[in-house]
Amino acid sequence: MQPSSRQTDFPLRILVQSDMVGAIIGRQGSTIRQITQQTRARVDVHRKDNVGSVEKAITIYGNPENCTNACRRILEVMQQEATSTNKGEISLKMLAHNNLIGRIIGKGGNTIKRIMQDTDTKITVSSINDINSFNLERIITVKGTIENMSKSEALISSKLRQSYENDLQAMAPQSLMFPGLHPMAMMSTVGINYPRSSGPGSFQGGSGVYSSGPAPSSGAGGGSGSFQPIYPGGPPAAGMGQPPVPGPNDQQETVYLYIPNNAVGAIIGTKGTHIRNIIRFSGASVKIAALEEGKSVEQQPERKVTIVGTPEAQWKAQYLIFEKMREEGFVAGTEDVRLTIELLVPSSQVGRIIGKGGQNVRELQRITGGIIKLPDQASTTGEDTTVHIIGPFFSVQSAQRRIRSMIQQGQPGLLPPGGGPPARGPSGGGSGGGSGVGGGSRPPQGRVSEQK
Repeated sequence: MQPSSRQTDFPLRILVQSDMVGAIIGRQGSTIRQITQQTRARVDVHRKDNVGSVEKAITIYGNPENCTNACRRILEVMQQEATSTNKGEISLKMLAHNNLIGRIIGKGGNTIKRIMQDTDTKITVSSINDINSFNLERIITVKGTIENMSKSEALISSKLRQSYENDLQAMAPQSLMFPGLHPMAMMSTVGINYPRSSGPGSFQGGSGVYSSGPAPSSGAGGGSGSFQPIYPGGPPAAGMGQPPVPGPNDQQETVYLYIPNNAVGAIIGTKGTHIRNIIRFSGASVKIAALEEGKSVEQQPERKVTIVGTPEAQWKAQYLIFEKMREEGFVAGTEDVRLTIELLVPSSQVGRIIGKGGQNVRELQRITGGIIKLPDQASTTGEDTTVHIIGPFFSVQSAQRRIRSMIQQGQPGLLPPGGGPPARGPSGGGSGGGSGVGGGSRPPQGRVSEQK
């Protein structure tokens, strides 16, 4: 394993009391600037997120040693502030994705007990009941002296990082089914309440990972928070590091998704809360078309949803709509929810997608498990042609990515080396090793980026 190549992709996330933020930033940013200069870590204080909340998130980027040093300096500032204002002892609250928590706790609690013994600290983990589709982080609270809390943080972060690397490595074979999509986008949603099932386009158990933004906010007067995303590939946010893969992955794509008319209320949510969460979590623009005037509801069984965003944003937004439909029971018997989507492709590329005698489109359907409908090449008019894709979530995603890859590359090849079975959901899991695949850009060090 070569951890140095990917260490900066895994930031340290902590929660601090809102009334500590001023001291951490300092007059005109002097304190936080000093921390970043001394530790060579980059520190993002999300002070304008979650207005009125009792806690704020801080994201620290850099190599493990630099992150630990920056965290320790923040703890020292907090202790000084607590002492001067008679607020008593402080504690360290680390944020970690729910799918990593089991490996921090260990079998029978062995791992967390060993860390407590080795560092002379007390460690507790927030309840799993605090998480949902938009809130995937748990809080690890560490109590002890500053020196011991810092030692504990280093051990916990090392374990989290190793587990993350293992999961990313486990995703590598699955990523071949979704060309042009960063593995972390898949890891951001897979496993969120998804049933273990089998068949074309289904999810094969395991756990999903990462890129969740919201975190629980605990303490008096608390409630659920909405902090910024942990890993690259989430909603764009000022000062949150560079996109994981520059180039084609950054371009905006438009997809039209059709949902049953009676599912619209569930997708929108009370006073628009659910669709706002989808937009915030995915970073995509999501708009549901209004009912056409002059037509009854019975004449309009489906509504068109326009989704605009990067490949990562498309994956997340479509997944969350799919997941909500599944939760609300929009399924036929034992089958999974089937999505119907449209995408526009250049008419000049339709022949490439269809292939000689329909060979390419048949192969696409075989390896993705989705139904792909294109008009006959001779009947295409205008610059763009509509492609319809129907199937379960992973089948539809694989077909989308493969069609877009064919268009971008201008090559008729469909299969990765060795072919493959119908598209299935990433298996996640915590096995494997090595340094993983993909990766984010190294975040700049020695500078302050205060979250706006």
